[in-house]
Amino acid sequence: MEPVKIGILGLGTVGGGTVNVLGRNAGEITRRAGRAINVHMASVRSLDKPRICDTEGMLLTTDPFEIVNAPDIDVVVELIGGSTLAKDLVLSAIRQGKHVVTANKALIAEHGNEIFSAAQAQGVTVAFEAAVAGGIPVIKALREGLAGNTIKWLAGIINGTSNFILTEMRDKGRSFDDVLAEAQKLGYAEADPTFDVEGIDAAHKLTILASIAFGIPLKFDQAYTEGMRELTTQDVEDAADLGFRIKHLGIARRAAGGIELRVHPTLIPERRLIANVDGVMNAILVNADAVGPTLYYGAGAGAEPTASAVVADLVDVVRALTTDPENRVPHLAFQADALEDIPVLPIEDVDTAYFLRLLAKDQPGVLATVTKILGEHGISIEAIVQKAPHEHGDVVPIVILTHNVIEKSLNSALAEIAGLNEIQDSIKRIRVEYLEAD
Repeated sequence: MEPVKIGILGLGTVGGGTVNVLGRNAGEITRRAGRAINVHMASVRSLDKPRICDTEGMLLTTDPFEIVNAPDIDVVVELIGGSTLAKDLVLSAIRQGKHVVTANKALIAEHGNEIFSAAQAQGVTVAFEAAVAGGIPVIKALREGLAGNTIKWLAGIINGTSNFILTEMRDKGRSFDDVLAEAQKLGYAEADPTFDVEGIDAAHKLTILASIAFGIPLKFDQAYTEGMRELTTQDVEDAADLGFRIKHLGIARRAAGGIELRVHPTLIPERRLIANVDGVMNAILVNADAVGPTLYYGAGAGAEPTASAVVADLVDVVRALTTDPENRVPHLAFQADALEDIPVLPIEDVDTAYFLRLLAKDQPGVLATVTKILGEHGISIEAIVQKAPHEHGDVVPIVILTHNVIEKSLNSALAEIAGLNEIQDSIKRIRVEYLEAD
């Protein structure tokens, strides 16, 4: 059979890695797909820029629409990022009956509902395994491998930059700002690291995972995000003293009133496997009713790890080229007309445990007053530690670990505690998740 001709939009890190993997493993890929996959065209910003891949025999252009509009291109691979131009290119390709493979988490999280609807109408596939967790095939696992399960919850370390920072803070006692500067030098973080450290990147990925896990439309605008800039080495040390590690987690959970969809710093027991995922690595823990907990671990970024997922999508698309569109694996795992618009819970309605640290004047009765206020708001205490006096001598750090409580109740209690004359500065709080197979 004739090779399948693809056009790649963007020959940067992932695009170059994709070309290299397709070239190096051409024989194996052909055996798996049933047809050869040929990179016929690619769009670039500059025709003269050095590249990490061989472009011999490839038509290069600075106009990505030239590829989208080329009649002999069967599959468009979108690797330029962003959610503006990329959206226009992808929708244009779909309108012309071309299949699309993308690694663009922002595009899928923010515009996936529109894109998948257009693709279904045209009978084409939009594949996006590489949009979440780089080379880890977690989307395929959720969509196909766990298709017989009801997913209860998932929790993921899905941003390598934030995980690198927390690992260095824990292992070497370094400050957040110090490690962030190193992450930027190493290329793990952008010059503007907002998407990574404020949880936006993770929220994009979590939105996609939650839709596939629970059969709901993509709801990125309702995801709760909390950054990690306020974390200190003291937080990390206090967590360790209690047997926990801090991770910047994305969490999606079925709850009585809807779906929890949240990204924030989280204490998790140090004995959990996911607590021991360090550096820039990613991991997603999924708890399902039939199989129980399963963990997916690997490289969440990089040229060839991400290219691994892009090429896997290409193989799937080529295999399905002659398949009746109605018999293909649905984009969001559930049939399009079976998606349920389950509400996303506001963060105030989330039920979880908390780590609290406050500075209290070193005088009798303060601790009793604090615990009394917590009790009046229905908040029970798992553990409490009164640390050595603060360096200023007149205040004592108090660390409290609560049992599960609705966040709005905790907010009310902390507002009352913060109003006490004996409490100094702001109260630090970090959510706690035990990640047990319930």
